[in-house]
Amino acid sequence: MDPQLIDVMNQIQLATMSPQVVLTSAAGKAYQVAAQSVAIAIQDAADALRNVSTVANTARGAAIAQMLATPPNPAAAEALTAAQAMMTSAIADYAAIGQAAAAILKDFPSG
Repeated sequence: MDPQLIDVMNQIQLATMSPQVVLTSAAGKAYQVAAQSVAIAIQDAADALRNVSTVANTARGAAIAQMLATPPNPAAAEALTAAQAMMTSAIADYAAIGQAAAAILKDFPSG
């Protein structure tokens, strides 16, 4: 076999299979998988926030309709307060998930 061909094959093997290259490549792939998982978690949190917003807005509409139909209506006023509290809590959850996701990726070794 041609010695130059053997040399080229050895150089290719060193360039692609050296421990440092394998370690860096694996760390990069692990970071990409972690980043994708974090992105999915944030998407799920955004979906949950959207769903809570829909429920809260529906509750607000029903409470306002009740307040207009039968004033004064303390139960409807309480429903408005509860809907706002539900939204505030959902926003806080979304923010906490986003901050946790950012911290996970910041501390994750990227290679």
